[in-house]
Amino acid sequence: MKTTPSAARRVALTGLLSAEAIALSALEMMIPPLPFLPPGAKPGFSNMVTMFAAAEYGLTGALPVAVIKSLFTLVTRGPSAFLMSLCGGLLSAAVMCLCFRFNRGALGLMGISVLSAAAHNLGQLGAACLLTGTAALYTYLPALLLFAVATGLVTGLILSAVFPALERQKRFLKLP
Repeated sequence: MKTTPSAARRVALTGLLSAEAIALSALEMMIPPLPFLPPGAKPGFSNMVTMFAAAEYGLTGALPVAVIKSLFTLVTRGPSAFLMSLCGGLLSAAVMCLCFRFNRGALGLMGISVLSAAAHNLGQLGAACLLTGTAALYTYLPALLLFAVATGLVTGLILSAVFPALERQKRFLKLP
């Protein structure tokens, strides 16, 4: 099967975005746990890359980045963390894509970032409940949603600043 130049460029961009998401995820793993945050809480900086992919290419751009980032989690932190990463990443990517498709102007990057952070936390919480067999973990939901608002605002603000740099990658590969 012959690959078109635009298909090859799209694969190259997906590879670049996935590498960026993995690098940000690796940096996040270096942040020590803070005692006043919910267990396992991280800022979600790697989700900025998934959000860029969702904004530019929809679900077909965001899902590969979320899955590849989850595979990195499988290799570095094991199957339980992989399941939580995958569930959070897929739900978050779906919410991002729906928001970009139907409400981008009304919500802006900050609003979409907050909603996708909340979806990510909900996906991870659901996976944790499945893994442990207990619904008692849902008591973390208020703290996780509050944390999602804070991290969503921060990552949305950062993404607003770095969006032009991510756009330049796309232009460098001559993608529409």
